[in-house]
Amino acid sequence: MSFKTTAAPCALLIGACLAPTFAHASEADGPATVVDSIIVTGRRNAEDPAVVAEARDRLSRTPGAVAVVSAESYADRFAQGFSDTLRNVPGVMAQKRYGEESRLSIRGSGIAQGFHQRGVLLAQDGVPFADADGFSDFQGVDALSARYIEVWKGANTLRFGGAQLGGAINLVTQTGRTALHDNVLQFENGSYDTYRVHAELAREHGDWDAFAAVSGMKTDGYRQQSDQSQGRLTLNVGRSFGQDREVRLIAQAADIQQSVPGSLTLKQALETLRTAPANNIINDNARDQTLKRLTLQTRWRLTDSTLFEGAIWGWEKSLYHPIFQVVDQESQTKGAFGRIDWTGQVAGLRADAFYGFSWRDGDLDALRYVNVGGKRGALTAKGLQQATGLDVFAEGRLFVTERMALVAGGSWGRATRDYTDRLKPANDDSIDYDWFSPRLGLLWEAENGAQVFANVTRSVEPPTYGALVQAPLTGFTPVQVQDAWTAEIGTRGRHGALAWDLTAYRSQIEGEMLNFIVGPDIPAATFNADKTIHQGIEAGLDWRLPVEIANGSLLLRQTWTWSDFRFDGDLRWGDNRLPVVPEHQYRAELTWRHASGVFVTPSIEWRISRPYVDYANTMKAPDYALLGLTAGFDVRDGLSVYVDARNLTDERYVGEFSAVTDARTASTSVFFPGEGRSVFVGLRLAY
Repeated sequence: MSFKTTAAPCALLIGACLAPTFAHASEADGPATVVDSIIVTGRRNAEDPAVVAEARDRLSRTPGAVAVVSAESYADRFAQGFSDTLRNVPGVMAQKRYGEESRLSIRGSGIAQGFHQRGVLLAQDGVPFADADGFSDFQGVDALSARYIEVWKGANTLRFGGAQLGGAINLVTQTGRTALHDNVLQFENGSYDTYRVHAELAREHGDWDAFAAVSGMKTDGYRQQSDQSQGRLTLNVGRSFGQDREVRLIAQAADIQQSVPGSLTLKQALETLRTAPANNIINDNARDQTLKRLTLQTRWRLTDSTLFEGAIWGWEKSLYHPIFQVVDQESQTKGAFGRIDWTGQVAGLRADAFYGFSWRDGDLDALRYVNVGGKRGALTAKGLQQATGLDVFAEGRLFVTERMALVAGGSWGRATRDYTDRLKPANDDSIDYDWFSPRLGLLWEAENGAQVFANVTRSVEPPTYGALVQAPLTGFTPVQVQDAWTAEIGTRGRHGALAWDLTAYRSQIEGEMLNFIVGPDIPAATFNADKTIHQGIEAGLDWRLPVEIANGSLLLRQTWTWSDFRFDGDLRWGDNRLPVVPEHQYRAELTWRHASGVFVTPSIEWRISRPYVDYANTMKAPDYALLGLTAGFDVRDGLSVYVDARNLTDERYVGEFSAVTDARTASTSVFFPGEGRSVFVGLRLAY
């Protein structure tokens, strides 16, 4: 890939971000255009629904990189998971493996995690959506029931008490008051014999409101052994007791049956990409899980200057996971969360602050059996994993001038891991962790709402059980805490026809937890690196073009992410690049929209650089460029039809793979082929 080829889109995007004054029109000029921007600005966008605009305003108080993804931005396309809903957020890597299984990483968090997810605090309605040790399966989340999604990138999770390197993703459920519509019925059908039905009901009655949603999907999948069926239910009932005073009960359930097609060699992934390894078929590899979750939360204004938000929650999860063995797990997790927001003055200067706590406690019965055609054979492992977590946090802003605020805060965290091996007591072990993560920041806001921010933050991540329990080693594997200092500087705002978001960051990490594949279908081993560096640039630009075509407006959205992740003088790997994440990733889409409701959006997803597959840096995965097209129109008021076409050129590519130590000696059956050309059609009735 030549320098000119690589630099062209990057220069275009960054140049536009750094030169907002060259916009050709003000927001008041031209026809009204619905812009479901993911970019957070210091000034509210009048075109956002009020509840989403309020979320953008709240996140804009953070002296760091944040984003809001409104439900409107993916309502008219086939959105199946984070790889669809977060695709326009720079710095977020949500790469689909198969079905709803994806790699989720922000700024290289959990960069080589070959299964499930760690390194990002996943939350729903402000409370964790993860096991007590931080390990999460995000397939249970229903993005179609979310009103919007908050993305707190990097070490900007203090509002939740988190200290993860990757930040936090928080899905906020619709309520009877904030729902897009009172009634929604959505039907989708498409490639691979895919069907999905989704229905919503939102009501208000006096002080009460209720929202209910149900969805079901079935698909044969693109590859052998990749069929999937799922059902999800969400119920959100609340009562208001006046302004900023409410109590809310949220119930969720999910049943997901997902076959696992497995990984291939690079040659197979590009030539016989719809096949699955024989073992996956013979052993009927799958990941089947059920989830039941209940949250009781409140938002209560105590005084004019103080607001309390809190919740108690609990969930149960069952996982039946035939792979190299049959993994059979039952887990229960509960927790409590509380936070107070305060506004006022300190020494005559305007100030605000928040402080609170987050507590989790959970246990997991971990059983393993010999895999006999996807059924349980002889018992091979039986253990009890118990974990707790407690975070106490606070952050304050002091406006030293009318437009500049100094920000300081921190969190104290404690985590415990207790393991009981009921077959081999010699493996019993326990360990405790505690830490303090300080934070200093600066936030300046111009009169027009544009912001400049900077911060320095420490992030800490203790090992999960997936890292600590590595058979056949006795007891806990000596994996240490991952510790990092991150500095970032950026700007965001809106000027005329442009909305921009530009951030540069650098993380210096000690003991980064990395993974590598030890065998086909066997979860990856985990080790601590010595010193590593994650640095990069995240750039996003929305530009409403000052021209019309056929009486329709044009919106160009671009995102570019530069990710420079590498070892820092490692005894074995030197300054080699870390595998998996490409150095340059670019995405653009151009939307033409008519006032009648007709829209057409061509898009390109371009992996500009070839990422390494191994820590030895001897093998790279291919680059690729994918073309897509979404389009739709209103049949009548409330009834719309849309089409979502993907990989229009039917390119053969590898979207996702796992890391290995050295591709010259290790097995490289680690690649998941990307899906070929596909088309999905949706019919949506909303009123």
